[in-house]
Amino acid sequence: MSKLYTADDVCIHNKRSDIWVVIHNKVYDITKFLEEHPGGEDVLLENAGLDATMNFDDIGHSDDARTLLKNFYIGDLSGAPPTKSTESHTLKQDNNPSMAQGVAVFAVALVGFAAYMYFN
Repeated sequence: MSKLYTADDVCIHNKRSDIWVVIHNKVYDITKFLEEHPGGEDVLLENAGLDATMNFDDIGHSDDARTLLKNFYIGDLSGAPPTKSTESHTLKQDNNPSMAQGVAVFAVALVGFAAYMYFN
């Protein structure tokens, strides 16, 4: 018998170093697949701790991708799927800043420098 997980169990696994998703009421720990995902890690991070069924199906994954997914299966979902509104779901940040965060900091610094140069 497979292990059962609730939405609350799944939604706490929502950071770069610990990513679970639900696809068709099955729970997958895709943490080790983050850097290998052909579509990039951002799409996995956006779905971390959530029900990714619609996003997974909408992209039209191949049979090979569906077979590969089986390697990350850890159990079944019990009850309603996790959503961004699930009470205990809060996006967590690891200590490793993402590329987007780095670009945002650089852009703010650049605007600040330009304003300083303009007014001086």
